[in-house]
Amino acid sequence: MTEVFKFEHEAMKTTFTIRIVKAEADRAEQASRVAFQRLEELEAILSRYAHGSDVWQINHMRSGDSLLINQDCYNCLKLALQASVNTSGLFDPTLGKRIEHFKQGRSGEAPPLEGQLMIDPDSPRVHCVEAGREIDLGGIGKGYALDCMAECLREWDIDSALLAAGASTQLAMGETAWTIELSGNSHTESLELKRRALSASGSGIQGAHILFPGDDHDRPLSHSRIWVIHENAALADAWSTAAILVSPEVIMSFESPPPELIFETENSLHHLSAKS
Repeated sequence: MTEVFKFEHEAMKTTFTIRIVKAEADRAEQASRVAFQRLEELEAILSRYAHGSDVWQINHMRSGDSLLINQDCYNCLKLALQASVNTSGLFDPTLGKRIEHFKQGRSGEAPPLEGQLMIDPDSPRVHCVEAGREIDLGGIGKGYALDCMAECLREWDIDSALLAAGASTQLAMGETAWTIELSGNSHTESLELKRRALSASGSGIQGAHILFPGDDHDRPLSHSRIWVIHENAALADAWSTAAILVSPEVIMSFESPPPELIFETENSLHHLSAKS
């Protein structure tokens, strides 16, 4: 039996796990340590709660301000913008004020959607056209971190590993096929994950992170849990956040849908493929 080396680290309000196979113990440990250091760096940049982080600074910009940001923040924001376009706005990383309103259980109307931010297309800058919007990367940040951590492992010649950000997103790298269990309300199914990312969304996983971007933000979710498979962990994370809002058929009808979407029906867990 192939030995699996497992390492864990607390970050981004969850437990990140790295499982490595086909490697020497010392190299696996050193590579994981470097990957977790990268994770800590990303959290310090992308967390809206870390005073002075790039996202914190963006959320405190005034109208007319421009801000030079870290390349990682810039890359993650561009992926978030791409996800917003691909999902026809269902994924919206600028709902920070509303997300915080519901996470804190505050009474009264949710904050209005106002203000405008612009990502510079040519340099790592954010421009505040009108103050009011706040960035929250909870729907893509963990996936982005997994993609970056996988790059660290590759630099250490780690070829086969499974990385996970709590129960939300997993990334399988290399030629090893990892058995992943999908648990719905009534049905459980196993699948083999290889060189792909799997991200899950549901009220029990992301909670108040899942809001409709429009005025009908309190509409019920389409399913209690849904999974998305994608080549990229960041985009899998974003797609799963969007996919829980509408029917699977709507998601797969988009011009650039995720490769595969899984949801629970009355009789089983059902798969929809972009190729079908």
